[in-house]
Amino acid sequence: MPNPKTPQRKREGWQGWDQYAPFYDWENARTLGRRDVPFWRRVACEARGRVLELGCGTGRVSLPLTRAGVTLVGIDRSSRMLARANRRSKSLRHRRSVGARGRLDLVRGDIRALPFGSRKFAMVLAPYGVLQSLLRDRDLGATLQSVARVLRSGGTFGIDLVPDVPNWREYSNRVQLRGPAAGSVRLTLIESVRQDRLHRLTTFEQRYIERRGRRTTEHRFDLTFRTLSVRQITGRLERAGFVVEAVLGDYRGRRWDERAEVWIILARKQD
Repeated sequence: MPNPKTPQRKREGWQGWDQYAPFYDWENARTLGRRDVPFWRRVACEARGRVLELGCGTGRVSLPLTRAGVTLVGIDRSSRMLARANRRSKSLRHRRSVGARGRLDLVRGDIRALPFGSRKFAMVLAPYGVLQSLLRDRDLGATLQSVARVLRSGGTFGIDLVPDVPNWREYSNRVQLRGPAAGSVRLTLIESVRQDRLHRLTTFEQRYIERRGRRTTEHRFDLTFRTLSVRQITGRLERAGFVVEAVLGDYRGRRWDERAEVWIILARKQD
């Protein structure tokens, strides 16, 4: 087991997400659910042009936005996450009853160096703590500069931070979730948490026990997140050429304070 006091300087925030892909939707249906989706749908429907979602994963946010008529590009580093998003997208195309639909394009790439031309998007979204997977300050800076480049003048950059990451107490081998999954599978999530306070990193060591009848398979991987404050992000946004227009404390639009359950920042790229 890693020493929590050892700096994780060589770790990259995208590591572990390929292994997480088969379990991501199962876990989030039991934790976050879809509470944030209506908010991002309202925001994205106001964009006058293409929307880019950073870290689109399995399409948890991208697909509902596309069904609402948004033309969206989703980018993610994980090929396995994107494969699941692609399968879900193809399935939805065959459903005639889903109503108005936009278009969804999926791209594998690094959000620190977005593979798109300048001013190609009217809006960029970073839902559910995506920027907290950037473990070094230079990674955050590169991403904000890259977003500023691909966003049109006057376009909106929406960011959602998870404030409770640094508040998790360290523990080992705790059963966090268990229950049925698709195909007569039962899953159990056993989790350990390690805090690196010096570098403001929180690592979740995940063990998924997958049971199919008498057969049991164990999957192990780590996910690491960085603590980011509203003050830190707003300052970096301003230096990257954005004007912060709103800081919200929930998905209903309540004003932000330090005790808020989520931290949402809406910024506009300066003309």
